[in-house]
Amino acid sequence: MVYRTRLTCLLVGFLTLTACSEPVPDPLVLLTAALSPNAQEIHQRALVIDAHADIEIAGKESRYAGADGRSQVAPDKMRAGGVDAVVMAIAVGPGPRDAQGYADARAKAEEELAAVIKLTETPSNNLILARSADELVGAHESGKGALILGFQNARILGADVSVLDSFFDAGVRVFALTHMGHNDFADSSRPIYLAGQGAHEPVEEHGGLSELGKVAIKRINELGGIVDVSQLSRAATLQVLGLSSAPVIASHSNVQHLSDVSRNLSDQEIDGIGKGGGVIHVAPFRGYLFDSNDKALDHQIRVARRDAGIEEDYYYPFELYWEIDDAETQKAFLGSVSELLGPGKIDDMLAHLDYIVARVGIDHVGIGTDFNHGSGLEGFADASEALNVTIALLARGYSAEEIEKIWGGNFVRVFRETKRLASDQRPR
Repeated sequence: MVYRTRLTCLLVGFLTLTACSEPVPDPLVLLTAALSPNAQEIHQRALVIDAHADIEIAGKESRYAGADGRSQVAPDKMRAGGVDAVVMAIAVGPGPRDAQGYADARAKAEEELAAVIKLTETPSNNLILARSADELVGAHESGKGALILGFQNARILGADVSVLDSFFDAGVRVFALTHMGHNDFADSSRPIYLAGQGAHEPVEEHGGLSELGKVAIKRINELGGIVDVSQLSRAATLQVLGLSSAPVIASHSNVQHLSDVSRNLSDQEIDGIGKGGGVIHVAPFRGYLFDSNDKALDHQIRVARRDAGIEEDYYYPFELYWEIDDAETQKAFLGSVSELLGPGKIDDMLAHLDYIVARVGIDHVGIGTDFNHGSGLEGFADASEALNVTIALLARGYSAEEIEKIWGGNFVRVFRETKRLASDQRPR
């Protein structure tokens, strides 16, 4: 990244009429005016894809909606920010793994599916439901936006792999087996607190994927779906990489080496995804972007967690707060951690992207915001501010071609490849 640092230095020097060796203000602030026209052109030309956002249902109370009470990826916000497509994840959280729990999960999934379909069927939204890379590219070329259906947490399936076919037929193209907590298919990177038992789940239940999980990965490949390893445990992710016949993605994951939480990807996982031709989409989620090498910050967060009664063994700055029974204590804990971390900046996210590029190359990175689930940074709080990311990428020295790959080109390549490989597997 030396050439990027030098480029920034030279541009800042030009704008401020100072030598590069002298202290200068934040280069992103100074460069915005100079780079914006070029950034806008690049941003408009690129197929800008957000690889993961949660689904907000209009009229339902939500703690995760934007400051205006609406989805952070609402169609008008997409248009304002030049976002061409968003993968909308039909997702459920942890819950009972019994007949009633599975029925409730399926009902929630169907409600979310219907909400996305409704968005695409409302003419004023100017959106299509993209079921293929060709449809996605075609929408961009014709001036339309697109939504892609994702799926998160196989608890929706109960224990029936064949239900994957129903969701694929409905248009789902991106499949993640876990969210918080283990299920019958795989271990999660985030074992949950079992309030009824007063204890956490074990770190592993299946040692990665269960037999059901292995069958599910094979079926997703056969259908031509994209396997998403975000939220899986490390063991499960590595097993997926060994099993999948197609490249996989991490739709919203950051770098564990920089922010040491189990939700982020280890170097081993990053290397494996890159080697297999996949893509890692970094997320503007503050709790997974803090500098875990900052010993003072690390100590302060641990003290805050200890004061709130959270077990020391489980270290996620914004996670597992639901173990705190008292609402006021929970609110105080989240407030103290937020204050310690600060709002976060786009460059915090792009430091993780730089790390992945340096490790596995420009063809294996993208952006997946996790909007509508607590994500967002200063300058990138919702889809309307996506241009700021392009400006920041330019300021870091990325070329127009590289930015187009980051924003959507890499995702489209995997989308095409999964379909091609699925066709090769079908009987002739």
